[in-house]
Amino acid sequence: MKSKNFVKKTALWAAVILLAAAALTGCGRQTAQSHKEVRIFLSLNQMDTFRQTLVDAAAARAAQQGAQLTVEDAQGSIETQVAQIKQAAAEGYDVILCSAVSTDTAVELKACAGEIPVVFFNSCPDDKYLEAGKYIYAGSDEQVAGQFQAEYVLEQMADKDEINVALIKGPKFHSATLGRTNGIKRTLEASGKKINYVFEDSAAWDTEQARELFALFLQTGVSADCVLCNNDAMALGVVEACREAGVDCSTLPILGVDATADGCAAIRSGEMAFTVYQSGLGQGEAAVDAAICLATGADMDALAGLSEDGRYVWVDFEKVDSGNVAEYAAK
Repeated sequence: MKSKNFVKKTALWAAVILLAAAALTGCGRQTAQSHKEVRIFLSLNQMDTFRQTLVDAAAARAAQQGAQLTVEDAQGSIETQVAQIKQAAAEGYDVILCSAVSTDTAVELKACAGEIPVVFFNSCPDDKYLEAGKYIYAGSDEQVAGQFQAEYVLEQMADKDEINVALIKGPKFHSATLGRTNGIKRTLEASGKKINYVFEDSAAWDTEQARELFALFLQTGVSADCVLCNNDAMALGVVEACREAGVDCSTLPILGVDATADGCAAIRSGEMAFTVYQSGLGQGEAAVDAAICLATGADMDALAGLSEDGRYVWVDFEKVDSGNVAEYAAK
């Protein structure tokens, strides 16, 4: 997920969007004019390629709805994010969109927001910190991404009773890391096969870190049947390490998540086997739709993907392999 170029490009980015256009919202048929007074503040944990797509989608959706959207990047700093939320509360925003630097700070972030409702996105706080109609999460169910990866491995290795798995994870306490990893392990271990985790470490979403880690693993001579990575950027790092070591990637299934342009290209070339499409467009739009509902007091039940308990707005993951990658390459 991490992209230094995008971080540099957006480090000081703060944009206010105020446009009017007729559109439909997840809360039902309403005009953009009806939302012209809605002020939304978005605090991003840290910009990268995927989050750029998500924020762009949120900005476009807000513009469609005629709402005002201010975007600020916390650049991975909890202190910066806390200060941003406090400032948003002081300035009287109607609703806050928050991609938490650390989900452990959810209670503090809510306190900083005061009475302002919060839509968390991209990194999901613990269920106990969410509340229907006030504190909700808009995004994808991360365990499903891990489940899809594991299902692919089990399908491809149906004739094996024992599978050696290399697992490269995102940041230790990120909700996507925890959810995707749990989904992988739960699905693999429910198969009845013997699963050996021959390598497991964190590369913090970063291609270069993943390359270095997997290069060291290859030097051990330990055999892996597949490499499951929590995102495409790290999967591409594994691909690089294999190239350098002369390992034929077509004989070692490498799996990622996000279906980035580079990830899809690697699937087309045969260097990656599988990824999971995470819709930054869908997540950005869902977050803004939910924010407008909370800000205006509209009926949340009309939101597509709303969970039964009203605390989540889910955007589906989709499986991507060589058979359908062309459909996702341009997304």
